[in-house]
Amino acid sequence: MKPFNHINASSLEEASKVLIDSEKKACCIAGGTDLLGCLKDELWLEYPETVVNLKTIPGLDAIREDEDGLHIGALVKLTELAESPLVLSGYAGLAHAASKTASILLRNMGTVAGNICQENRCWYYRYPDKLGGKIPCIRKGGKKCLAVPGDHRFHSIFGQVNRCIAVNPSDTAPAFVALGAVVKTTLRDIPIAEFFSAEHGKQSTVLEPGEIVREIFVPKTAARSAFTKIAYRKSIDFALLNCAVALCFDGELVTSARICLNGVFNNPKSCPEAEEFLIGKKISEETARQAGELALATAKPTPQTAYKVPIAERTVADTILMAGV
Repeated sequence: MKPFNHINASSLEEASKVLIDSEKKACCIAGGTDLLGCLKDELWLEYPETVVNLKTIPGLDAIREDEDGLHIGALVKLTELAESPLVLSGYAGLAHAASKTASILLRNMGTVAGNICQENRCWYYRYPDKLGGKIPCIRKGGKKCLAVPGDHRFHSIFGQVNRCIAVNPSDTAPAFVALGAVVKTTLRDIPIAEFFSAEHGKQSTVLEPGEIVREIFVPKTAARSAFTKIAYRKSIDFALLNCAVALCFDGELVTSARICLNGVFNNPKSCPEAEEFLIGKKISEETARQAGELALATAKPTPQTAYKVPIAERTVADTILMAGV
């Protein structure tokens, strides 16, 4: 790891000013579970000269509920999110998603804002420079996505963004999308469905230079929510794919539905055709199966990734059934 300046910020205003004044030569750190790996492996084209510590800013680590909904501070640890009685009682899918992220140790370190802001996963992009030199993929200044002609068995099944097929790895992101969350930053309020973007080089969000997440707001809801993660290892692993569902009912009939997959595209992938199909129906094995097929109807897998499609179809169906109980 190269040396860098370290600043303990006392406020979001101070942290934002340092980031802006640095002219993209500074970054911020919260839990650091993704950032420190990026720094250690020297992944980026420009190594930061300054790292701004956000953990020293008061008031960003609380979970509270008011009449409008749930307010989750950016520095709330994933363990706290998973175990919060407020989250467990009204937003079960989100609590389950947080509980399935990484390992106990990493959940005790990692923050909720860090989990939704982490960079996309691809072994060409993430390959450590020290093990043989930089691999110039499209996200690191290269001219093409090296995964497309190479090994991309864990990559996108819904096509490319800027010729890149790396997937978003967040477990909490699809749960937030299904629950209609809003990301509140130092500059604006961003609906979670508009927060993720692979259009901005290495980063996976629409955050501007100097813009910092301060809170994630989840509107109060009567929805029953559920989350499912599929991974090769149960103890600690990034998702092969995951799914979150939130359903509202009038009696036994679905009145609203939100379904979001992740690990299948550059950004969390909502499933509007499947959502519309469920409206006015009872949840059954058959309706869940049909919704799962509709969710993957526009998939564009390659021979290497085709196996993910039936897994995703079944995962959507299973998660709908969980939420429908």
